[in-house]
Amino acid sequence: MMLVRGHLIYPLRYAKKDVPVTAARLRRATGFRADLIRRHGPPPRQQAFDLDWGELDDSEVHPDLELLPEDVQLVLIAYACSMEAGVMRIEWGSAELRREDRYLIWHRHEPLPTKD
Repeated sequence: MMLVRGHLIYPLRYAKKDVPVTAARLRRATGFRADLIRRHGPPPRQQAFDLDWGELDDSEVHPDLELLPEDVQLVLIAYACSMEAGVMRIEWGSAELRREDRYLIWHRHEPLPTKD
């Protein structure tokens, strides 16, 4: 991670095979990555569908995130890579985390070159 002018640059391997970044999904809906994206990623484009099941407790975030200023904006460097093929895709942008299925909803993303 690197903090540059109010933006936190965070690398995220989203796949071990060559799939588009729009297929990116976190393994877990809790923990450091999920808290980081929810707290410093873009606000959700749509309100969550309210089934009146009660709220998940978002008050306890990963303790390391308390070290970051609240106004830091997250920039994800999302990449697909494997030991055999190396880096197959790499993109940067901003995404929100959809709670119900852990998919990243990209607000914007752009590919970065993988070869010279």
